[in-house]
Amino acid sequence: TVLVGPRADLSAWQMMDGAPVTWAMNNGVLETGKGLIRTKAEFTDVQLHVEFATPKEVKGDSQGRGNSGVFLLGKFEIQVLDSYHNPTYPDGQASAMYGQFPPLVNASKAPGEWQMYDIVFTAPRFAAGKLEKPATATVFHNGIVVHNATPFWGPTAHKKIDPYTPDNAKGPIALQDHGSEAWFKNIKIKPL
Repeated sequence: TVLVGPRADLSAWQMMDGAPVTWAMNNGVLETGKGLIRTKAEFTDVQLHVEFATPKEVKGDSQGRGNSGVFLLGKFEIQVLDSYHNPTYPDGQASAMYGQFPPLVNASKAPGEWQMYDIVFTAPRFAAGKLEKPATATVFHNGIVVHNATPFWGPTAHKKIDPYTPDNAKGPIALQDHGSEAWFKNIKIKPL
């Protein structure tokens, strides 16, 4: 299923509160706007392809350059950031499992160039309300494996680890507004 692309519109998306999307999409390219957006559909295990670009003109540093994120089930973030010659904290750079694991290697391209993530995500499993298996992600950044079936410690949070709860087992794909410009195209999802 194509979520963002040349023949797609924003009908698969909504703001987090259910309102219509306020981000702009032109010629199949989605630009970050105010607030997080999410898919109307919810998912569990998925294969996800995302292409993104950060601004060509470099302004700012560290987390102030092209900061966004791809949220799996709306709760588990793979960081989007301009990490090309841009030192920042390890678990906050591009393709990090944000706040938990840095990528195995920095595979970032230069600012303004299109980059891609290919993600295989397995949702957490619960039995009788208790966690049996944590969520895991295998992530390729520009064709290079940066996480290999790595388990999330819990849902993404800033400087803390939230606990797993049964409501973590299903959710939307969400894209983050973090006050920086970033662009997305060719977002495709395949439930597994």
